[in-house]
Amino acid sequence: MTPEEKKLWAIDLLIKKEKEVGRLPKKDDFDEVTRSRIKAFLGPWPRALEAAGLKQAKIFDPKTKKRNK
Repeated sequence: MTPEEKKLWAIDLLIKKEKEVGRLPKKDDFDEVTRSRIKAFLGPWPRALEAAGLKQAKIFDPKTKKRNK
């Protein structure tokens, strides 16, 4: 699999799980191996949810070095 295919695979899993459970998928909704792969392909869990379009990205404030709504 190419890096792009890996990202698409992980995004597809997150979207399917969201439809299945009717809420944002939690890490505990996946087995350890699948969860590790999703995070490896998409980054930390909040960024993975953002990449899948399930969660709106927070705006990064360079002055405080924090993400704001």
